[in-house]
Amino acid sequence: MKHHLASACVALSILASGQAASAADCGDVTIASMNWQSAEVLANLDKFILTKGYGCSADIIVGDTVPTITSMVEKGKPDIAPEGWVDLLPEVVDRGLKEGKLLIAADSLKDGGVQGWWIPKYIADAHPDIKTIDDALKHPELFPDPEDAKKGAVFNGPQGWGGTVVTTQLFKAYGAAKAGFTLVDTGSSAGLDGSIAKAYERKQGWMGYYWAPTAILGKYKMVKLGHGVPGDLAEWKRCNTVADCPDPKKNDWPKDKIQTLVTKSFADKAGKEVTDYLKKRSWSNDTVNALVAWMTDNQASGEEGAKYFLKQNPDLWTAWVSPEAAKKIKAAL
Repeated sequence: MKHHLASACVALSILASGQAASAADCGDVTIASMNWQSAEVLANLDKFILTKGYGCSADIIVGDTVPTITSMVEKGKPDIAPEGWVDLLPEVVDRGLKEGKLLIAADSLKDGGVQGWWIPKYIADAHPDIKTIDDALKHPELFPDPEDAKKGAVFNGPQGWGGTVVTTQLFKAYGAAKAGFTLVDTGSSAGLDGSIAKAYERKQGWMGYYWAPTAILGKYKMVKLGHGVPGDLAEWKRCNTVADCPDPKKNDWPKDKIQTLVTKSFADKAGKEVTDYLKKRSWSNDTVNALVAWMTDNQASGEEGAKYFLKQNPDLWTAWVSPEAAKKIKAAL
């Protein structure tokens, strides 16, 4: 899976040093919107705040993680990647940092991107002894296989996902087959989501792979199981993430580092107030889960989700911006 960058802890205080530019110097700014809800709404949130609060002329460019970050390093555009999953391409990000073309602002998600095995909260509440994967595997009767109720089931993601490979390897490492469990291929993202929704509607047991932030975890309260062992990153790289590795070991799933990336060229012209905002703007998985769940239920766009967030959470976002910007943003709402 993805690994934390040693250089990713570089502070954005570099951006503010020696800058006397005013907010009006922000000028044109391009913001990357990735093709998932949390990134889409964050890009629109930045656009609204930078435009209404700081007088920038902001445009959103739709992209994906690898081409966006590569372009920022090689071409200096787009200016901002609000939700950068930097562990997907550490070499490119490292090069951008070392060459002075890229800077890191706030952790977009203060608690990181979270992946692992989850169970419904109502199961966790009813069985407080189940805290870890090993605990859950002692109770196949609580997590029935849809094809064979005598067995338990672990629901996996579709083929092609990194999380699917890891779940398959952890299934081996924890001896789930010997414990009476079947690894269920859900076939697609929709199939995985549907299995959770179906279990919730029937108040049945469910265990399987998922991640945050997502609308599903905002709508259906789930509890992430502990792995029962400390994380071993070398072992994770050697075997837990390698599909044909024959001897995977129990391991803790590392959190993904999710950070806001800014080009040096934009930082140099944007001014201290704008860079201060980008340093402070950070939210939690719980906040994002609830927001994207609202967006899904209301078929809301990223722009609509951003405005909804601003109206519902003034105590949170006003701490990110200057008092003058806060007044302007509230007036624009």
